[in-house]
Amino acid sequence: MESQSLEYGQPQQGVEQWQWLVVCLCAQWCGVCQQYQNGFEALAASHPQARFLWLDVEDREDVAGDLEVETFPSLLIADRQHARFLGPLLPQLPILSRLLVSLQTTGPATEAVSAPAQALRDRILAAGLA
Repeated sequence: MESQSLEYGQPQQGVEQWQWLVVCLCAQWCGVCQQYQNGFEALAASHPQARFLWLDVEDREDVAGDLEVETFPSLLIADRQHARFLGPLLPQLPILSRLLVSLQTTGPATEAVSAPAQALRDRILAAGLA
């Protein structure tokens, strides 16, 4: 994986254009991430309301910040205002799809799942990646 970050789904557009942000936190050396990437891209096509982003945490330390990703793949899922999930996820796309649908059906969050998750979401937006 050469690119530092890749966007899937709709062309890159501002936060007002997507309802959900799904970020796979990966590393170029990670074989599991490389195997997961094609499915992640395909899943993006089935969720047009979401912006899917593939983020290499080592190449984009400016965005990853102090976040320690110990297990790959790890994902950040956020709505327009709040981070809703941050953590490792089994590299099985049906699990990610069910999690995303579940978060969507629970309605808007009143606060972020955690301060580090919200800070990561905010850095991604500030970097113009979503």
